[in-house]
Amino acid sequence: MENSMYRSKAFKAYVTGFLLSLIFTLIAWGIVNRHVTNGHHLYSHLFINILVLSLAILQLVVQLIFFLHLGREKKPRWNLQALLAAVGIIIILVVGSIWIMNNLNYSMMNMVPSQEDRPF
Repeated sequence: MENSMYRSKAFKAYVTGFLLSLIFTLIAWGIVNRHVTNGHHLYSHLFINILVLSLAILQLVVQLIFFLHLGREKKPRWNLQALLAAVGIIIILVVGSIWIMNNLNYSMMNMVPSQEDRPF
């Protein structure tokens, strides 16, 4: 009996997490879709960026709580450390990629006209 009650709670948590993730995704898609179909005049680009980023962060929290069960395990410290290590690696990859692309863009924009015509 206790096992079926646990399964029922787990199933409800998964369904709740899935529905919240779906709602956040559809809200972001709907706002951006309305903005694009109205010729980019409905909302400012800054508002769209902040809204989509906020919804992405909310969805990350939902994923962590409902699917990865962060905070509900017996030893949450290890899961939190693994999560922080993954976040650190992702930040290094994203910031490094942006830095490299910006540097490449800067290098390509400062080419003299005689260098543009040469094949690689």
